Amino acid sequence: MDKDTPRTATLLMHCPDRPGLVAGVTRFLAEHGANIIDLDEHVDRSEGQFFMRVRWELAGFALTPAAFGEAFDTAIARPYQVTWQLHDDGRPQRMAIFVSTMSHCLYDLLSRWQSGEWPVEIPLIISNHETLRPVAEQFGLAFHHFPITPENKADQEAREIALLAEHQVDFVVLARYMQIVSPRLIEAFPQRIINIHHSFLPAFAGARPYHAAHERGVKIIGATSHYVTEDLDAGPIIEQDVTRITHRDSVGELVRKGQDLEKLVLARGVWAHLQRQTLVYRNRTVVFS
Repeated sequence: MDKDTPRTATLLMHCPDRPGLVAGVTRFLAEHGANIIDLDEHVDRSEGQFFMRVRWELAGFALTPAAFGEAFDTAIARPYQVTWQLHDDGRPQRMAIFVSTMSHCLYDLLSRWQSGEWPVEIPLIISNHETLRPVAEQFGLAFHHFPITPENKADQEAREIALLAEHQVDFVVLARYMQIVSPRLIEAFPQRIINIHHSFLPAFAGARPYHAAHERGVKIIGATSHYVTEDLDAGPIIEQDVTRITHRDSVGELVRKGQDLEKLVLARGVWAHLQRQTLVYRNRTVVFS
């Protein structure tokens, strides 16, 4: 965060909808000296759920994080049955990247980090192949190789989880990591593993999606970034987009256009997570603007 930018906190919350929620939360914050600078709320009428994101300046705010929890629980959370998260926006999040052999998403993530576009730290890159070690070295980042086989998968993932804990990683990005992550890793980072999928979900599953799309003569191709759950490629969706193609596009053109789209959609998904704009409820996301 720029030294001239006021330090802020972000509150994400959801609860059963009822009158007075916005007034109650804003009154609580104002009573403790908060200067609210951003507020967005949404009511899902089919679920009867209220969702809110509110951000305020910490200068002049009377509550420490520990004191906030006790006071907010008493005044708001328990009476209104609120599920909530409080985030200090001044602390850069620590992002680990998992990769295999494809480099396009990795290069895009690292360029955004290196240029200072993203307020994020990258303590390490993990891969099941050695292919992209030179990329990590080019950017001066630690690269850890964990070969995965059916026989060693459980042990290797246990080592990966320990390494992520050692480096105090906040969330993980699968940048075309061609391995199915285990429930154990998902449990260690619930709603904090972001994946990029090479299509609008579900469509053209498998290792050769652009070849399958070409054979079907599709007119658009898409990409989806989502949080990882145990239900493969069916986790809460953060961002999606498409690009048009024609009969003149070869498989190579589909791959080029598709990879460009994957980079952009993954970057949008990571940015929304970094900005604390995503709130997961059941298997859906509310993505605040």
